[in-house]
Amino acid sequence: MKKIAVVIMLTALGVVGLGCAGPKIQRYGSVIGVKKEKLAEYKRLHAAVWPDVLDMIEQCNIRNYSIYLHQLDDGNYYLFSYFEYIGDDFKADMAKMAADPMTQKWWDVCEPCQIPLKNRKEGEWWATMEEVFHSD
Repeated sequence: MKKIAVVIMLTALGVVGLGCAGPKIQRYGSVIGVKKEKLAEYKRLHAAVWPDVLDMIEQCNIRNYSIYLHQLDDGNYYLFSYFEYIGDDFKADMAKMAADPMTQKWWDVCEPCQIPLKNRKEGEWWATMEEVFHSD
C-alpha cells in the first residue's frame, strides 16, 4: 500500500512540480499593408507556404501562426498577423529565422506584395501591435 501511495505522490509531483502545464506563451500581433494588385498573389503564396519555411517557423518556437486580411474604410487592404512564441530567447530565434536562406527567398517573393506602415518602429517590416486584451 505504501508503494502505491509513493507512486501516486511522485506522479502528482511530476505533473505539478515539473512544469507539465507547458511553456510560457508570449503572444505577438503585427500589421502591414498589402497592395490591391498583389492580393491574389499573396493569397496564392500563403495557400501553399514552402515546407522549409514552415519548418523554420517551428524551429524558431513559433506556434499558432495566423495571418488575416481586411479592407479598412480608407479602401486599403491590411494584413494582421498573430502568433504565439514558446521559446526562451525571442531575439535569437528571430535572428536564426532571418539568417535562413529559404526564409530569405520566401520574404523576397512576399515583400513586393506588402506596404510597410510609415509609423512602424525602426528595423520593423511588419508593425508590432500592442496587446490590450486577452482571455484564456
